Amino acid sequence: MKTHVMELQDGDRLKDDVFNRAGLHVLPKGTSIHKEEIALLIRQSIHYVDVEPGEDGDSLSGLDREDFAKRLKDNFERTLLGYQSIFLEALTAGKFNESMVEEKLKPLFEIIDQKKDVVSLLIMFGEEDGNLYNHSLQVGLMAYYIASWLGYTREECLEISKAGCLHDIGKSRLKKELRNYTGPFNEAQWDEVKRHTRYGYEIIRDSMPDEVPALVALQHHEREDGTGYPQGLRADEIHPYAKIVAVANTYVELTTRDKGKGKAGLLSMLREVYELGFGELNEKVVQALTRHLLPHFIGKQAQLSNGETATIVWNNPSDFFRPLVQVKDRFRDLSVEREIELKEIFI
Repeated sequence: MKTHVMELQDGDRLKDDVFNRAGLHVLPKGTSIHKEEIALLIRQSIHYVDVEPGEDGDSLSGLDREDFAKRLKDNFERTLLGYQSIFLEALTAGKFNESMVEEKLKPLFEIIDQKKDVVSLLIMFGEEDGNLYNHSLQVGLMAYYIASWLGYTREECLEISKAGCLHDIGKSRLKKELRNYTGPFNEAQWDEVKRHTRYGYEIIRDSMPDEVPALVALQHHEREDGTGYPQGLRADEIHPYAKIVAVANTYVELTTRDKGKGKAGLLSMLREVYELGFGELNEKVVQALTRHLLPHFIGKQAQLSNGETATIVWNNPSDFFRPLVQVKDRFRDLSVEREIELKEIFI
């Protein structure tokens, strides 16, 4: 439905990618509209956009982003405690009760299913303690949004997200000292850590009739070029859900690794994931992640390789990491000025 920007409602969702008069990408399809997006459209002299009504439930109507962030974080923390009980049951009994998955993950899914614009929150969660439980839920959360950006149905997104939450359940069989250890590993330790994928498959198969979450646990470290483990599968042999969880897992691992290194870590992490999409990770999944994260940098200040401080104005849809930027009263198109690079973004 064509709607004037002044008539947009909080929570409306874009039906198509939005470009300005110069043909530069402004906002991706599926973006949830709020005051920041409306302001951006006005600045870009975009008067009409195609939208569909928002899916926010009554309990969320009127929530601004701060309220939603607090609500999601509260639900995330309650779900975290629930996930710990699932992990503990797998640790002690070698399997878990399938009904526990629905029950314990419900608080998180109740809210993320109602409002999908959480890119800033995913970044915020990257600053949290990167323990095994937190990591697993962050992967499940990221997998949900990537799946939605790829066009999966609500039910499929929830199934992919559950598989993402359970992808590391096999680590319950590892020695305690290896569960949260990030290395460097000696050869024996690394051989044991890699077994968590097979352990996860076995635990989930013993706990649930659906084999797909078990395949995701088994294959989330497989790579498109055959360099992954445990089976060295190639692109067509990897389950589509496992490809999504592999990207989500890589994203979360990198944000945890870069924690404390300053804001430059965010950009370097996105670039690293993007580059992995040309061999190891599925290109379509990586593109969905990148295309939906980078538009949120518009309006942010950035450090250029020539020492200048600039404001990101537009994204270049053909070269994600070379946007149009403004330096004082002049513009620089980094897709043309190839000798200058975007070095750091100030969030």
